[in-house]
Amino acid sequence: MRTGVWFLVVGASAAVVHIAVFMLASPFMWPEVANAAGFGVAFMVSFTGHRFLSFSDADTRFWQSLRRFAATALAGFAANELMFVALLRGLNLPDWLALFFALVFASAQTFLLSRFWAFRRAR
Repeated sequence: MRTGVWFLVVGASAAVVHIAVFMLASPFMWPEVANAAGFGVAFMVSFTGHRFLSFSDADTRFWQSLRRFAATALAGFAANELMFVALLRGLNLPDWLALFFALVFASAQTFLLSRFWAFRRAR
């Protein structure tokens, strides 16, 4: 229960950062690139929060968790970007709405990979 609550708090915080960076950057670059910029900044918020709050009882070393979480986050971002482009270019949704749906879509994958691999718990 505790992990789920912290995961939601940290994930929501990272999503807000991602959206804020996207909104600030999007007038100056393609939406796909602004999405990547948002991901890059939000990654730091997400890793720090998940390492020290969501999965504080992880049985992995810091650098091991960082490498694993980077792989997890990149997989989540790949799913996010694919959905974002499909919604933005394919369905012509507004960029902010496409980003919202893409973030929600990728969050379940990120939780599962984080919980059972990146921040694996001691048994």
